[in-house]
Amino acid sequence: MNNLADSSGKLKHFSCCLQAIRLGKLHQSNHALLQSLLQTLLFHVNPFWIELAYFITLSSLGFLALKASNPRRTTTFKPKNMDLFFTSVSASTVSSMSTVEMEVFSNTQLVFLTILMLLGGEVFTSMLGLHLIRAKIYLQKNRLITHRPESDSSISPGPIPDSPTDHIELEMTARFGPEKSDTKPGETGGNLNLKSIKILAYVVACYLLVVHVSGSTLISIYLSLIPSARKVLRIKGLNMQTFSIFTTVSTFANCGFVPTNENMMVFKKNSGLLFILIPQILMGNTLYTVCLRSAIWAAEKLTKRAEFRHMLKNSRELGYGHLISGRHCVYLGITGLGFVIVQLVVFCSLEWKSEATGGLSAYQKLVGSLFQVVNSRHTGESVFDLSAISPAILVLFVAMMYLPPYTSFLPIDEGQNMKGEAEKRPRKNKKGFGEHMMFSQLTYLLIFVILICITERRNMRTDPLNFNVLNIIVEVVSAYGNVGFSVGYSCKRKINPDPNCKDAWYGFAGRWSKEGKLVLIIVMFFGRLKKFNMRGGRAWSDLSLI
Repeated sequence: MNNLADSSGKLKHFSCCLQAIRLGKLHQSNHALLQSLLQTLLFHVNPFWIELAYFITLSSLGFLALKASNPRRTTTFKPKNMDLFFTSVSASTVSSMSTVEMEVFSNTQLVFLTILMLLGGEVFTSMLGLHLIRAKIYLQKNRLITHRPESDSSISPGPIPDSPTDHIELEMTARFGPEKSDTKPGETGGNLNLKSIKILAYVVACYLLVVHVSGSTLISIYLSLIPSARKVLRIKGLNMQTFSIFTTVSTFANCGFVPTNENMMVFKKNSGLLFILIPQILMGNTLYTVCLRSAIWAAEKLTKRAEFRHMLKNSRELGYGHLISGRHCVYLGITGLGFVIVQLVVFCSLEWKSEATGGLSAYQKLVGSLFQVVNSRHTGESVFDLSAISPAILVLFVAMMYLPPYTSFLPIDEGQNMKGEAEKRPRKNKKGFGEHMMFSQLTYLLIFVILICITERRNMRTDPLNFNVLNIIVEVVSAYGNVGFSVGYSCKRKINPDPNCKDAWYGFAGRWSKEGKLVLIIVMFFGRLKKFNMRGGRAWSDLSLI
């Protein structure tokens, strides 16, 4: 009996060992499969398709979440599927183009929109990009180790790396040039690059956390202390915490959505609230790179870590487009503030006594005007009714919305230095025919405007005051710039009065056909990914100048 028991125990033990071995092999197989898929994704797929898939997936999931949740109980209106998808795309691409009123959405739906804006914001997606860069370098290091030749007599002797990290150093040197920063004893430049990227990702995450926590806290404190602002939320039935977090995420991500129908127009007399939002706008967009470099500089002074010093001295080598040299940060900051000052002077000159700024004190007009012009690049929150603003200001806003966020004036010698650095870099492979056939940004915008004019040609004939070319251009460029400015729609401007027409607090696109909305959805995706086509159109030349 004892022998049988021992045999049975040994059999069970052997069976358990076999099962463990099978599970181990299965785990290794799955790990190898995931690693292979990740390698294919990082090394063989164009980053454009990765980001496009990300935003399409995010928008689709957002649409399903909005559709599954119920709108606010106080309204009988239920948005159509096209409008829900349009809103989801608008939130994930941080465009804030609207086809339905914001107060239709319930508190749960506002939470979903907040998540979409957070995950679609440029700072957040750039942080994900840093993690992908880390993964790519790590996989590249492992691949180099795996394919390292043990001996090859046909290859002439040369400097052979002594450690795995030296492979990365050699590759980094071949790609970016020799290291210029100091390294710790026994530490290679490749290791320092990898560590710097890792720490930079943490810095960006901390930056996101600090801005969102401090911003939502300041808004909550302001709403608690100022009765007039708190009264607006009470009348509209909005939760204070949801409003504070939603507005902070939207403002920092430069989306421009606000839970109220009137956007920020209902708070145009609350100058303190506008002052709280203005820094968040700048820190999330045009001055993000300046603030990020300042944060890294402060961290380097406090910690004396080599990684922070490496980030400051070799910003280009890390592959993070938002980290630029100190001198370029100065030029970018001056240019951004210069655009704000020019817009503020022009806006105040033309609109100081206009209908749009009526009923405000001089101080409220100045703060409101500053808030409005800061939002023209690229946030889109409005404190004034754009339909009441002069066409000259609208054209100025169109120009500001078209400019990329990091547009900067550079002196001639700086431009030559940047050109020289570009010439020193190894040239990429010869471009394909498709890349040569790509149009410029203005050409694409012209095509989109023409398509909208075709889809809305009937409305342009019957309702020309609302459906005019300038209003369509404002809407298209706003969607392209992911801004969210809109002149809206007014029943009073209809040539043939319609008793069934009701004014609504949503964008001009809300009155477009399904085909027109679909084109604008494409424009929002195109605008969010326009960084991949900033050099398009170079193959088109004037032969008379050659």
